[in-house]
Amino acid sequence: MVDVPNQAAVGIGLIIVGGLLFIPGATVGSSGLVLASLVVAALLLTAGTYLFGTSGSGRSV
Repeated sequence: MVDVPNQAAVGIGLIIVGGLLFIPGATVGSSGLVLASLVVAALLLTAGTYLFGTSGSGRSV
């Protein structure tokens, strides 16, 4: 099994959840709830990418 640090695991989880929240944005209707989910998805993807990118030792990517 791959040893994944806790920070990287949280980052991967946020990236997955953020990616799934983009699915409603692919539909034709654009309600306020869909736009709000896109904003939340973008924030989760940003936070997840930051956590995953800075989880390793040494210089961040």
